[in-house]
Order: sequence, then C-alpha cells, then structure tokens
Amino acid sequence: MAVKPILTSETWLLRQLANLQHLHPDMVNPVLERILDEDEALRWALIVNAYLDEQINLGKAAELLDMSEIELRKKFMLMGIPVRHGSGNAREAQAEVDAIRSWFGEG
Repeated sequence: MAVKPILTSETWLLRQLANLQHLHPDMVNPVLERILDEDEALRWALIVNAYLDEQINLGKAAELLDMSEIELRKKFMLMGIPVRHGSGNAREAQAEVDAIRSWFGEG
C-alpha cells in the first residue's frame, strides 16, 4: 500500500507525533528514546541545538551526551561551537552553588 501524500509532509507528521505524545506518552516516549539511543548523530544534534538555543547549559549537555563537561567544552571549542561561561540566570546559578555544596558535603 502506498503512503498517502499527507503522511509524507514532515510538518504534518511532527505535529501529529507531538499531539499523540501529549495523549499517549507511554506509546511515543519509548519510541523516541529508542531512536535517540540508536542514532548518535541525531542525539548529538538535538542536544547541541538545545544548548545553542540556551535551553540547557553546558553541564546538562555533557550529562545528556555521557561526557564530562571538560571533554565537551574541548570538543565544542574544536568545532567552533561557542562555549557559554557562567550561569544563564539566577536559577542556574543557585543550582550550581547547590551542586558544589553537595560535592563538598556542605548541603
């Protein structure tokens, strides 16, 4: 059976997938996780885009990519990806302070 033309529209397909995810996350999320586990290039691109869009910081990007922050910083510098220094907002700054305190057993 041939795929109908409307199903080949990427925009339509992505909208439907997002809608379905809201209704049935138990159906969609495992598939998306499997895709990201299997496709390293896609996982890298999504995470780097989230970093560049300032949705996540360098530490979170490193965590999602299973890398150390130093390792990712070096890779970004080699690739010409701008490395943001410092916290983007007060919430991020407080999270960094809390993390440092927990490392030194002060929290």
